[in-house]
Amino acid sequence: MTALFALATSVLWGLADFGGGLLTRRVPALTVVVVSQSIAVAVLGALVVATGGWSEAGPQLWFAVAAGLVGPVAMLAFYKALALGPMGVVSPLGSIGVAVPVGVGLLLGERPGLLQLVGILVAVAGVCLAGGPQFRGAPVQRQAIALTLLAAFGFGAVMALIAEASTTLTGLFLALFVQRVTNVAAGGLALYVSVRRGTPALPAEGGFPWRALPALAFVGLADVAANGTYSIAAQQGPVTVAAVLASLYPVVTAVAARGFLRERLRAIQAAGAGLALVGTVLLASG
Repeated sequence: MTALFALATSVLWGLADFGGGLLTRRVPALTVVVVSQSIAVAVLGALVVATGGWSEAGPQLWFAVAAGLVGPVAMLAFYKALALGPMGVVSPLGSIGVAVPVGVGLLLGERPGLLQLVGILVAVAGVCLAGGPQFRGAPVQRQAIALTLLAAFGFGAVMALIAEASTTLTGLFLALFVQRVTNVAAGGLALYVSVRRGTPALPAEGGFPWRALPALAFVGLADVAANGTYSIAAQQGPVTVAAVLASLYPVVTAVAARGFLRERLRAIQAAGAGLALVGTVLLASG
């Protein structure tokens, strides 16, 4: 079950990143973050009320608050990077953040078997190659890489924190709700400061992008669902395995970019996707 939930996390995060990257090309990144997460807050609030999640409140929710503070910074950096560079190049670099939850798992005493260790190395290498990373180029490309690395370690920290924020399903709904409320508060404050400094909060043509609302809702809800499935995966199995399998989302983003944007996959990208698949099989079978 760990592998199933972790792979579901990869699919959800991959599609959310693809949608967020597209939206940020038309709508300011901070606005995408705040609006998409606000929609997620409304849905999660209804789930908490319906399931009685308030009864699960406890000190562990501080992990959710911390994840909520780190998350907007990571998402903003990542969406800006996706808007600057080809998704198939930027997205795989985001997987480097897997080092954070894997490191936490090792510190907590987890020791993956030899087959799983090989699978971790193969999967991470495959994800990094899946985008055919290009480190040479114009300053814009270097900026995209710097933003992606910042986002990667932020995402890794969120993965580690949210896994500690709950131990039950109803508690998970509450933890995700608290995380998203914190996301909106932090992102909203940043948006306010940005607007005060003269940066527009809406597209250049003006007006709220109502036509983009379904896409914004999808991005916010897919990201929340991914956090939920990852938390379940990390609780049911080794964090080292769950984190690596969940980090395969860049492959999903690259495939979506190929299917919808006709971004051509280079030989190194195809090889990387193949390695990621091999690593997944090794981890699941180990």
